[in-house]
Amino acid sequence: MNNPSSEPEIISNPTSSKNSPPKPHQILSSPKLPIYLLSISIFFFVLYQYHSLQTLRIVTNSCNVQDNAMAAATTKLRQAITFLPLKDLRYADATEEGHTWFMSSLNDTHDQGQVQYLRFPTEASRGRLLCLMGRDTHEGSRNSYALAWPEALPENATLAKGVTFVSYNHYDYDNIWHGLTATMPFVAWHIKSRCGPPPKRWILYHWGEVRTDMAPWVRTILEATFGGGSLEMESMDGYGDVPVCFEEAVVMRHNEGGMSREKILEVYDLIRCKSRMHCNVSSSGDKGFRIGMTMWMRVGARSFRNDTAVIEIFKNECRKVEGCQLTVVYPHNLTFCEQVNTMSLTDIMISTHGAQQTNMIFMDRDSSVMELFPKGWLELAGVGQYVYHWLANWSGMRHEGVWRDPVGDHCPFPEGDPRCMSVYKNSKIGHNETYFSEWAGNVLREVKMRKKPTNASRKNPVSGLCGCS
Repeated sequence: MNNPSSEPEIISNPTSSKNSPPKPHQILSSPKLPIYLLSISIFFFVLYQYHSLQTLRIVTNSCNVQDNAMAAATTKLRQAITFLPLKDLRYADATEEGHTWFMSSLNDTHDQGQVQYLRFPTEASRGRLLCLMGRDTHEGSRNSYALAWPEALPENATLAKGVTFVSYNHYDYDNIWHGLTATMPFVAWHIKSRCGPPPKRWILYHWGEVRTDMAPWVRTILEATFGGGSLEMESMDGYGDVPVCFEEAVVMRHNEGGMSREKILEVYDLIRCKSRMHCNVSSSGDKGFRIGMTMWMRVGARSFRNDTAVIEIFKNECRKVEGCQLTVVYPHNLTFCEQVNTMSLTDIMISTHGAQQTNMIFMDRDSSVMELFPKGWLELAGVGQYVYHWLANWSGMRHEGVWRDPVGDHCPFPEGDPRCMSVYKNSKIGHNETYFSEWAGNVLREVKMRKKPTNASRKNPVSGLCGCS
């Protein structure tokens, strides 16, 4: 008989061993785990990329839709631009009234007492630029204008950078009176804008027709007043038959219309001061008491029949007054600066009616003007005969009245017939020694009384920026 063992017998159960859970260290060390993790990572990466591509596609499609809509809107705005004739023949009977016949669809901006103007772009133009097309020099209705948004300019349009001045003149730019009165509103704008940079270019129109010529006298005044060198007069030839739009444009079409006398005086004060600076006219003047009397003579139309006799009359009266000095000039022989210098020394200007009288603006304020007319002007010349009376008032001068020759060339038509004006317009002018002597004597005495208390020969305010700031 076998003896039993002292320790119990352990019987192994294969089934039980096979189904028991693995130990932790067995899971972490499994060789398949990295493959599982990599597969999961790749799956989520692909899923993310797919989602991103789908989102990008949606955004791209949305942007394309917006771009297409914007392009379509721009095309429609461009197609909606309508060019209108610069000269609107519907207003041929009211060419200078209200909106005038030049750019007739547009109304001016006008602050009380200030210059009337059109400016682009502004709120009034809803941010649109001024565009011009055409270069006709004979028929203004063939040239045209339109307004366009900067983002939707007309097809093939050129954008001109900088400030452009557009001037309308119902008369012409070759006559110094008409040229000055058409461009002086831009000086008012210059003052209103605190004397900023000069314009990049000027475009001149007469009845909607392009002009490139301007009286050298007027051109020099503008160059002196605005600075910046020679004026650029735009002929529009460089643009052919396609539009040109302007980054900024200022349009004047009313001359001094709407301006208060105070504002007009400011304009001529600036012109006077800048012209004297341009010509290096001294502000010190001659020492001692002086009254300058200057006779501006003409040759041909509206000249004196006897220059020598007329000069002698005024010379005799000048001799009677302390400090009086008589100067006789023929403006066609003088440069611009010689004219400015002469008038800076003048207290009394004596002249027959004519464009040369425009030089009065270079005299000091409160100086005197004596004007003479041929026969027939009072009855037949119309309102234009008073322009130098107006200019004297605008520039701060005293208009001392006129003398009208009672004798003139023979008119073959009845007295007062308008056709006689063609005879009288450029007639020569005679003289009346008694009247001229008394007239000159009275004016000289008044000037002496005005100047004597100051004991100053000249008061030329030429310094600093001439009032610009």
